[in-house]
Amino acid sequence: MASDEAITIEAAPKRLTMLQLITGIAFMTTGTLHFVAEKFFTAIVPKSLPNPKLLVYVSGVAEFAGGLGVLIPGTRRLAGKGLLALLIAVFPANINMAVNADRFKQFPAWSLWARLPLQFLMIRQVWKATQSKH
Repeated sequence: MASDEAITIEAAPKRLTMLQLITGIAFMTTGTLHFVAEKFFTAIVPKSLPNPKLLVYVSGVAEFAGGLGVLIPGTRRLAGKGLLALLIAVFPANINMAVNADRFKQFPAWSLWARLPLQFLMIRQVWKATQSKH
């Protein structure tokens, strides 16, 4: 290398923020639970949807992959968009649980209704962790 050549050093990837780490791990954990506790997740799928078990597995893979994607800078924004779509797609299952609280006696009925607004907080969390500038 000639002495007059400029050496460029690319910036090191940004560190993960705590929000990104928590978001990624949370979705990877929940995605894994779709396989560990498949019967629970299958029970919350609205009966009007076909093949609930397959839907649980597909959403579990999507959650895990999205969570992993949040941890990788090059895939973070795309993973976030996928997780946002997933959170919207699974919202009917949360409504189904609240409407059919008698089928989920392990949870107080009020808590099933109270968690519905939490979905919007999760959407906000995913957006902040993956789409907003840090």
